[in-house]
Amino acid sequence: MKSVLWQGGWATRLRIGSGLILFAFAFFHFINIGLGLFHTDYLHDMQDGRHAVTRHDIGSAVLYVALFTHFGLALYSISQRRTLRMPFNTALQVVLGLLIPLQLIAHIVHTRYAHEIYNVNDEMGYIIALMWPSSAIYMQSLLLLVVWVHSCIGLHMWLRLTRWWSNVAPYLIGLAVFVPSFALAGLLTEGRRIWTDFADPSLREQYIEHYNWPSPEEFQALFSVKDNAMMAFWIALAASIAVFLGRKLWRRRHSVRVKYVEGPEVVAEKGMTLLEISQANGIPHTALCGGKGRCTTCRVIVEDGAEKLPAPSDVEARSLAAVSAPDGARLACQIRPTEPITAFRMFRPDGGRQRAHASQGQERKLAVLFLDMRGFTSRTTGQLPYDIVFLLNRFFDAIVPAITADGGVVDKYMGDGLLAVFETPDAESSAKAGLKAAADVSHALMRFNQQLEAEGSPRIRIGMGLHLGDLVLGEIGAAGNAARTIIGDAVNVASRLEAETKALKVELLVSDDLLKIAGYQGDLNGMKSFQLRGVTRPIPALPVQSAADLLESASS
Repeated sequence: MKSVLWQGGWATRLRIGSGLILFAFAFFHFINIGLGLFHTDYLHDMQDGRHAVTRHDIGSAVLYVALFTHFGLALYSISQRRTLRMPFNTALQVVLGLLIPLQLIAHIVHTRYAHEIYNVNDEMGYIIALMWPSSAIYMQSLLLLVVWVHSCIGLHMWLRLTRWWSNVAPYLIGLAVFVPSFALAGLLTEGRRIWTDFADPSLREQYIEHYNWPSPEEFQALFSVKDNAMMAFWIALAASIAVFLGRKLWRRRHSVRVKYVEGPEVVAEKGMTLLEISQANGIPHTALCGGKGRCTTCRVIVEDGAEKLPAPSDVEARSLAAVSAPDGARLACQIRPTEPITAFRMFRPDGGRQRAHASQGQERKLAVLFLDMRGFTSRTTGQLPYDIVFLLNRFFDAIVPAITADGGVVDKYMGDGLLAVFETPDAESSAKAGLKAAADVSHALMRFNQQLEAEGSPRIRIGMGLHLGDLVLGEIGAAGNAARTIIGDAVNVASRLEAETKALKVELLVSDDLLKIAGYQGDLNGMKSFQLRGVTRPIPALPVQSAADLLESASS
């Protein structure tokens, strides 16, 4: 299964890949400028090292292909948009991205192009002297900030999908502030030094000769190249906008009118679902599953035009029947209006602070472990409450680290038992983590039981049910006082499997669904089929006498 970092279409993957190349170039370029804060030699030495990579034929090809790919994809995304409405951070990144060429073109023409065509020695000193102290230095400083902010926004929008990003982001903010500050400090320091040297006529002549300073005619040619490149940029941008406007005009001619009860009336493109129409027009519309048809929270009552809609599919009909939806109810994520309709949203945000989509519900395929202590009631009968709490805490202290060490999270404690989920990047790694955790819990329990026996206390036995299936992770409770938990058939299956371990006198029942995804290579001859209460289909599962032996038998 693909990592979450590279999910998306080809355009998304190309944009991320080219963006990372350009980000790396910008990072080292800015650090290079910042070295002017210490000594000119450091600045030039690092520039020589960078040029050994970026001005090599392969390095140059990679860099410029990434540059044109990234810019071309930005224009393509603009041309393909349905609307210019977008979140603030996205709009800011787009605007900053379009501002970059306005100064980057001049920078490239007067450095790399001048070096290749007129053999100009485009060291940092030449670049700074070329701009100092005119308004160009302010524009290039602004370019530095624009590039960096644009890059950081892009990096954040990409990595925010990972589990670890929120933990390291506060520390990386310091680095994000340091890099442009360091570069601007180096630019200011080196600029003052260069300008002081240029004030000396003899040193000025030496600099001009050292840099092979372009002649007035060569400067005029460079300005002409810059103007032509700028013209090409404006033409490309205008073409993208023209395509966007053309597509918008075409959609309007092939559009449908949707009226929301107690809401606005909008015109949208035919072929979009009603939920997509709501989202494209900024109309609040609840959809906890994200419009995948896995819930009914987006349902509407079609008050006018229902007869012109296609009949519900089997999936939509089953979902509506499951909630006893009234006549005229449809799922907004499933219907695609082609004629005018009037719709009433059954569940609408109340206008207060909204929960994030992840808190409302996120669907994942993950491993679930249900664990329970055997004979707890008889063991604790007649004991003092404090002693019972003490025993439970010792028990959980012994086994829970084995779960968390393998990537598990205890979702809830239920008296003498617990429910844990293994929220890893994909189903395969979750299944493997669940198997390892079950074995590690068994080992931990053995050590704890040895300690209990040394104290003269009876051993503890447990039962575990381990299953992998579809879950919804979200917050349950009133807004602001909601606890994160998991819901789904997989939880019920794991619980029922755990209950079956008591009659079988085994420590673990692990479902065949999980074993297959985990690629388990052990003996499966003992596999049995279980008809579990509340589960519509038989569940094949493997009884394991001691979970500690589970992985050992698979590797032998």
